[in-house]
Amino acid sequence: MQATDIGIDLGTASVLVYIKGKGIVLKEPSVVAFDRDTNKIKAIGEEARLMIGRTPGNIVAIRPLRQGVISDYTVTEKMMKYFIQKALGRRPLKKPIISVCVPSGCTEVEKKAVFDATLQAGARDVKIIEEPIAAAIGAGIDILRPCGNMIVDIGGGTTDIAVISLGGAVVSASVKVAGDDFDEAIVKYMRKKHNLLIGERTAEDIKINIGSVFPGLEQEPMDVRGRNLVTGLPKTIQVTSAETEEALREVTSQIVEAVHGVLEKTPPELAADIADRGIVLTGGGALLKGLEKLIESKTGINTMTAEDPMTAVAIGTGKYVEFISGSTN
Repeated sequence: MQATDIGIDLGTASVLVYIKGKGIVLKEPSVVAFDRDTNKIKAIGEEARLMIGRTPGNIVAIRPLRQGVISDYTVTEKMMKYFIQKALGRRPLKKPIISVCVPSGCTEVEKKAVFDATLQAGARDVKIIEEPIAAAIGAGIDILRPCGNMIVDIGGGTTDIAVISLGGAVVSASVKVAGDDFDEAIVKYMRKKHNLLIGERTAEDIKINIGSVFPGLEQEPMDVRGRNLVTGLPKTIQVTSAETEEALREVTSQIVEAVHGVLEKTPPELAADIADRGIVLTGGGALLKGLEKLIESKTGINTMTAEDPMTAVAIGTGKYVEFISGSTN
C-alpha cells in the first residue's frame, strides 16, 4: 500500500492538513486546552478555541505556536499527532512523508524543533518548506520559471514577503506583524477610544466582519459587547469600519513598509517582472478589506489576492512533496 503524503500548514492561528489526492482535509485553530492540575489535554482545535477566555482557573487554553515558531514543544507535538491521526482516519500501514512550512525568517534551531516535533508525531520523513514558496505554489504560480513573482503571505503570527524565481526565494523578509497583531490593535483601540475591554475572540470577530484598512470604503456598523472600564459593567457599543481602519493603521503600515523594503532589495530584472505581473497576497490576513488597495496605493504595483488565500500555503506545502518527488497528480 502506498504511503500517504501529507502537507501541514502549521500556523500560529490555525493548522491545515493537505492530503495528496484529497486536498485540504482538516482546518482547525491551533489551540490546546489542558488541565493544569492533571497536566492532561482537555481539547484540541475548534473545541479548545471556544474555551479561550472562558475557562475555570485549572483549565488553560493556550496556543503552542507564537509568531510562527514553536513556543511549547510538547504541546505542539501532541497537537500535531492529534491532527495527523484525525486527518488520516485509521492508522496507515506505512508512516506518511510530511512536509511542513515555516516562516522564511526561521532560524535553524526553530526549523529543527518543527522537524523533530513532526517526526515524533508520526512521520516517516519530514520536508521543511519556506512559507512564501508554499504560498506561491498554492496560489498557482509556476515558481520554476525564470521570472519574478512577489508573494505576501499574511498569517496569524508572521507576514512573509518574498520575490520568487527559479524555484527559490531571491529576496525575502519575515516580519512578526500579522493577524494576531490586528486583533491586539483592535483591543487597544477599544480600550483607549471607548473605555471598553474586549477579549481577543471579540476583536477577531470585529476584524473579520467589519475590518477595513483603506480609508473611504463603505461603512459597516457592528454591535460590540465588552466591559465598561469606568463602571466595570457589561456594555454594548456600535463600532464602524472607519474605526477599524484607524485602529489598524499602525500595524498595516509596518507590513507595507516591509513590502517596500523587499522591493528595494529586488534585482532590477525581477523588479520589472513584478511591476508587470503584480503582487499576490495569501494567508488569512489577505482577506482584510482594502488591503490590496492599500498596498497598491503605496507601491504603485497592481496587487491581487490568491483565489483561496487561507488554504494556499497548505495546498502548496502538500504539492511540494509531489514537486520534489517528481510525481504527477
